[in-house]
Amino acid sequence: MPLLFDMPWEKLQSYKGCNPKPDDFDAFWERSLEEMNAVDPKTELIPSSFKCSFADCFDLFFDGVGGARIHAKFVRPKNIEKPGPAVIHFHGYSAKSGEWTEYLNFAAEGFTIAALDCRGQGGLSEDVGGVKGTTFSGQIVRGLNDSPEKLLFRQIFLDTAQLAKIVMEMPEVDPERVGVTGGSQGGGLTIACAALVPGIKLAAPAFPFLSDYKRVWEMDLATGAYEELKAFFRMFDPLHQRENEIFTRLGYIDIQHLASRIKAKVMMAVALMDTICPPSTQFAAYNKIKSEKSLNVFPDFGHEALPGQNDTIFQFLRLL
Repeated sequence: MPLLFDMPWEKLQSYKGCNPKPDDFDAFWERSLEEMNAVDPKTELIPSSFKCSFADCFDLFFDGVGGARIHAKFVRPKNIEKPGPAVIHFHGYSAKSGEWTEYLNFAAEGFTIAALDCRGQGGLSEDVGGVKGTTFSGQIVRGLNDSPEKLLFRQIFLDTAQLAKIVMEMPEVDPERVGVTGGSQGGGLTIACAALVPGIKLAAPAFPFLSDYKRVWEMDLATGAYEELKAFFRMFDPLHQRENEIFTRLGYIDIQHLASRIKAKVMMAVALMDTICPPSTQFAAYNKIKSEKSLNVFPDFGHEALPGQNDTIFQFLRLL
């Protein structure tokens, strides 16, 4: 194993994170789920112009918290005779749900699949805004100078749970056979969704984003995906007088603090040369998962395509 830039392997396996957890964290998320459950999603399925001989493709729209209209791709096999398994996919930061052909392998296997467009990123979902303070340079800091309920990633986490709830209620889906997956931001959202929806059966995150923000800061890796942390301090707290307050507030949207809620079986991939989402931040979440779990470790890889991992995820989710 190559020399790690982060922590020794032995320490990674026991590391539990350093970003503060707000005292009312659990109550905050229970209130947030109550708010989500009170929303009438007004689900709409619009047939897509994309055609396939063995699957039907739809643009799925629903109302999320705060009144935003959220979009997901929705693919289901033709001629479904009884409720079957489903997979929900989450994309990387700033991206979108991708091409229809990315999901046809699951449809060919008899799965229904939904792929979320995160609000305010590259897809069709709506970002209704409405926060005090900066909306510049990234979504981690959106709402950070407002109340915790206005944090944009709170709304995105709830969008993942709302989509899972909608999928589980589809007549063609067995609600006890639903899995979630994604890489980077999608990996973080996979953990968040599995934590907020205890009925999720399987979860396959890869190098999850949105974990242990203070550790990223201490490693001087607030660049790339986490660059907005540095921009926020430079513009709004240059003397770091509010540092503990800021990291504590970020704790509401830190997936490591949600991870212990997961009931699903988890298979996670981590790349030990990852300087975008450092391994220690990923282990902070993984080490708090209490359900059955396994780890695929890529010693020589960074934040990039991991050879064979997509095939491994497909085989794992076939267990649904």
